[in-house]
Amino acid sequence: MVFDPKEYKVLSFDIYGTLIDWESGIYEALLPLVEKLPTASPHHPSKTTPDAQRKFLLTEYANLELETQKAQPTLAYPEVLATIYKRLAAQLGVDIKNEDAEQFGSTIGTWSAFPDTASAMQTLGKYYKLVVLSNVDNASFARTLSGPLKGVKFDGIYTAQDIGSYKPDLRNFEYLVKHAGDSFGAKKGEILKVAQSLMHDHRTVKKFGMKPSVWIKRAGDEALMGGKYEDAKDEVNLAASFDTLGDFAEFVKKAFGDA
Repeated sequence: MVFDPKEYKVLSFDIYGTLIDWESGIYEALLPLVEKLPTASPHHPSKTTPDAQRKFLLTEYANLELETQKAQPTLAYPEVLATIYKRLAAQLGVDIKNEDAEQFGSTIGTWSAFPDTASAMQTLGKYYKLVVLSNVDNASFARTLSGPLKGVKFDGIYTAQDIGSYKPDLRNFEYLVKHAGDSFGAKKGEILKVAQSLMHDHRTVKKFGMKPSVWIKRAGDEALMGGKYEDAKDEVNLAASFDTLGDFAEFVKKAFGDA
């Protein structure tokens, strides 16, 4: 099947990982935790390389996030992060204060956007309704929207807080289809999912019977969160893949004859 971007009315975006560099944001916010480790610990910064440290912290974070969101689907995202911080600290044997965990949970709105995000979204907004489907609470997304995503306009914002569950739960995608239909007159087949995370988004797109999705690879199989393509390839149905959101925006622009 040839991918024709002109067939769609609505683009639905994952935010953290696709538009926002969540890996770097989370990693940097976790560094103060490992700096509290005794120097004898193999995870102390003096005993490991930055790449190995990043891989360890983000892998542990991703596993704990999935467990926490599945067990407590209505827990607000800052509280999810705080819970993960406490559990990771306990695993590492580090004593922390509640304020440390709360501070980690409040970092969401400070994570940087990828350099191509703003211009790519401005281009895509010329051709589609742009909709958020994100595992976040409303207040945290508002901080992201007024901070690193300032100037990016969305036509619909659907958060885990509003839905009452976290992706990859099917309920989130059912909510997307219903509300995009009600608000924009878009049929299920006219909604295109654009995301980095194979685990949170692309697997459920296929399971839910939506049209094939667009994978924004970012770091591709070097990414530490969102899953590896080799592990997910039989469970996803990709219409196309692009290294960056900017590459996708240029492809769309050409498809509409505006190159």
